[in-house]
Amino acid sequence: MRPFTLEDASRIQALAGDRRVSEMTANIPYPYLDGMAESWIREHRRQTKEGHALVYAITMLSSGELAGAISLTEITGHDANLGYWLGVPYWGKGYCTEAARPFLRFCFSELKLPMVYARHLVENQASARVIQKCGFQFIREVHPSGQGKSQILKHYELHNP
Repeated sequence: MRPFTLEDASRIQALAGDRRVSEMTANIPYPYLDGMAESWIREHRRQTKEGHALVYAITMLSSGELAGAISLTEITGHDANLGYWLGVPYWGKGYCTEAARPFLRFCFSELKLPMVYARHLVENQASARVIQKCGFQFIREVHPSGQGKSQILKHYELHNP
């Protein structure tokens, strides 16, 4: 894992711009237009400086190749939201779980948050497996409104050990 740079923008657009990635996430738009990746990188840089988010690139250990993202957003003094996505070529290989476990340890030890929550679309069973492998407990279904996509999310929580 490493911070994103503006040089990652074209790779982000190629990976996140796949309709299948958008369909499995609550907040990646499709189509993923020119300039969106640059705006996203600039925005999370600002949010990180303000203490509202931590966003990192998931990279391949062997090559450094960008595969996706992992983040902690909506950081408060009480909790934060774990999010992640991978490009389709990296699906089903355990990379999200491999990134999430040390990322969560870092977030608990450094930020001292009492709890982290994670959500996934009900149809995204791969994301459910990542969340469960990381030790999160299912709490409830959430029916967000006003985000453009009609969706049902499953909400999980993990308390600081």
